[in-house]
Amino acid sequence: MGALLGMSLAVTAIGPSQAKAAITRSEHCDRLSHQLDEAIQAKAETTEVAEATTLQKTAIRFCAERKQAQGIRTLANALELLGVTPDDEAQ
Repeated sequence: MGALLGMSLAVTAIGPSQAKAAITRSEHCDRLSHQLDEAIQAKAETTEVAEATTLQKTAIRFCAERKQAQGIRTLANALELLGVTPDDEAQ
């Protein structure tokens, strides 16, 4: 029984460190889209804004069509086009 108690403690010790819940792909789409909105506003004078806006529209369509992985990649590409590091907190 002592071995079981030790194993139980080990599992308990690991559990809280993994308590950080991963966000869903839909939430990740929303976060990156919001991040892109802010980047577009901040870089409104750059020539890349038009392309980034087009990419964002495509990405939003992907996310709405349950193709979140494609949407996330497209949003990340648009952010990188504007020189912004995408928030990859969910991965």
